[in-house]
Amino acid sequence: MSGPTSNPDWNPSGSPAYGTFPRPQFSSNDSQNSTAVYSNGGDVSPKRRPSPSRKTSRHIEFRKYLKRPHLIENQRTLSDALRSAKSREEQETLLPDDDQAGADGCFNGQGEPMESRTAFAPEPHDNLKVYYNIHRIRRLILAVIEDPYTVDQLREPRMNVLIVKPLVDRLYDEDDISVVYCLLVNRMQFLRDQQFQQHHQTVDLTRANLCELVAMKVLRRHDEESTGKAGLLLLAQILVAPFQPFQGAPEERCPPRHNSQYQGQGDLEGKLTALEVAIVSESKIMLSGSASQKVIDAVYRGRIVYTPTTYIDIIPDHYKYKPISLYDPRKAPLLNQYRLMVPRTRNIIEVVQFIILLALYSWCMTVRKDHFLTGAEVAFLLYGSGWVLDELTSCLEHGWEVHTQELWAFLDVTFAGIFIVYLSMRIHGWMTGQDETGRQALDVLAVASPILFPRIAFNLMPENMLFIALRAMVKEFTALSLIAVWCFGGFLLALKWLSISNPAVGYEDSPNSITISKWMLWIWFGLDGRGIDEAPGFHEILGPTLMVIYAFLGNTLFLTVLVSILSNTFSKIAADATAEIQFRRAVLTFEGVKSDSLFAYRPPFNLLAFIILLPLKFILTSRWFHKINVTAVRILNFPILLAISYHERRALWKPRRNLSVSGPGPSKRSTWLSDVGFWRSWKQLSPHADLQAVFEEEPPADVVQRIEEEDDLEDAILENSFAATTGADKRSVSPGSAMTGRRRRLSSVWPGTSS
Repeated sequence: MSGPTSNPDWNPSGSPAYGTFPRPQFSSNDSQNSTAVYSNGGDVSPKRRPSPSRKTSRHIEFRKYLKRPHLIENQRTLSDALRSAKSREEQETLLPDDDQAGADGCFNGQGEPMESRTAFAPEPHDNLKVYYNIHRIRRLILAVIEDPYTVDQLREPRMNVLIVKPLVDRLYDEDDISVVYCLLVNRMQFLRDQQFQQHHQTVDLTRANLCELVAMKVLRRHDEESTGKAGLLLLAQILVAPFQPFQGAPEERCPPRHNSQYQGQGDLEGKLTALEVAIVSESKIMLSGSASQKVIDAVYRGRIVYTPTTYIDIIPDHYKYKPISLYDPRKAPLLNQYRLMVPRTRNIIEVVQFIILLALYSWCMTVRKDHFLTGAEVAFLLYGSGWVLDELTSCLEHGWEVHTQELWAFLDVTFAGIFIVYLSMRIHGWMTGQDETGRQALDVLAVASPILFPRIAFNLMPENMLFIALRAMVKEFTALSLIAVWCFGGFLLALKWLSISNPAVGYEDSPNSITISKWMLWIWFGLDGRGIDEAPGFHEILGPTLMVIYAFLGNTLFLTVLVSILSNTFSKIAADATAEIQFRRAVLTFEGVKSDSLFAYRPPFNLLAFIILLPLKFILTSRWFHKINVTAVRILNFPILLAISYHERRALWKPRRNLSVSGPGPSKRSTWLSDVGFWRSWKQLSPHADLQAVFEEEPPADVVQRIEEEDDLEDAILENSFAATTGADKRSVSPGSAMTGRRRRLSSVWPGTSS
């Protein structure tokens, strides 16, 4: 990595950075004849001729990043910290001046209404040079990283000063929200290069991790520069606004694009969001950042609404396209069908649907009849078919890679496969009149019990470390078991061929492959040693030899390796439990924002919607199809929509408090439930009730005034405000700031000489 450039204006303030000292200035005449350079009376380079004068370079200058926070003018004050806290509270609170939403309840960060538009309307970010940014970032990352580093090494202060922060300063652009998307696209490409370029495997992994760190810090800087609801909306646009990698590319480089008239997404088709790319590339560090979680939480609760881009919609209805906006339930219609697509609402509905499915399954298997259909089985068939259709639609919504990142996706896919096999066998037995096939179909359905009952636990405790680790360990166990079965198949064939060629046993009396496999399986798990007893029957010498070798490899070596791998997997997940939990939360949120019309219908009504609405999609215009679809959704979901509207108008946004420190504001406790005397008395029974109640109201004006007199929020620096006082009547300065004449210890990140 190259050092700083020779720009003489790199430090206009004149304050030296740690470990660096002013470089000597050269004139145009002296630069040709001088053989030595003197700075502060000292010979810096007596044998090296100075470089000729050149124009100011735009390269990254690292010296100005070596300064410490208390040596620069832009310092973080207590008022900045308080302002940041108020901004976070404002982003979670609906204020009276936000009462500017449109008829659908949507408004932007400035309180202006945002109406729905068609999907074919021009995108507000079509002018961004995404293609240019992608290749520019790739060149920068390739230039600065040539050696492998771990993530912890990249996050160290020294690497942050030399590599990460200069890249953030160079790439950050307040008017370009595609930088985070481009960084994540480059991360995916570096991860792909890691798999196919073995000689650059560790270096490409370092480059991919650097892209993720820079993306996280760029997003954080946007969060710091923009406050309030406008800042929240900006972060949402960075993460969930759709982009296309060839956007802004020359025409000869753009591949032909096909827009499906049936899908009706217009120019949005084929575009991806930064959040989706982060999920596919498993950018857990970025998604666990505060800025990302702020947007994810707002989308999950439904404070931010938008129409997502999808891969395939079975019954698309994109007549109205909702741009990224904030949502005010006070102005929205009472029966707002779009609230069924809010991730939190969708998650609750899915839990209820699965409980109903589990109850019908248990009822069906309890009263099962092999030779005819019972009422319980008919109800389970209809509801289960609708549930499987919903699962299939989820797989097509955002693609297989995103769907399988969901915590319980492998359980859903397994049950869907079992149900399809059961349904096929049941229909075949009914059509051919074979009662035995119908009985076997119910036997196949009984196998779904170990899948369905753990699935409800995954729903109720999605952030439990045991379930998160269990998913990863099942994946590792399955892969290793398949490898072991493939390898140990050679022992099975060898033993089978030995038994056939043994004249003492003969071909007809030799044990079959299933019997030999059973003996080997018992040895594998240490259940029985009968296979070793029967080994001489294969061959007097080779039979016992093969069995003993197999016992050592299977029962000892394989199980030891398996336990080690699973322990290592659990240790990695537990070491960064917070990032894992927040990554699963991001996946749950992204998967919860639905676009397909089938998601608005509960099983088994989605079967009727599939049968009726799918033909109408080809007959009616988009406007009339939208009207029929909305009417049907509102009628079938009338109680749910009414309950959602009632709840969100009271609890979607936090209760309003006075955001200034000039006096007390409305209390959080002034809600309808807290006004009930019984509930207020019940809360006061807790011995720790006052620990929370003390923060529920702003302090009185006289207390605030005394605090301001004690701590000047406009001038006090965070580093200095809490230092020990050196005098009775003045505020102290931090020890580091007081010792300005003393050179501090710092690693030699840039060569220099002391004066």
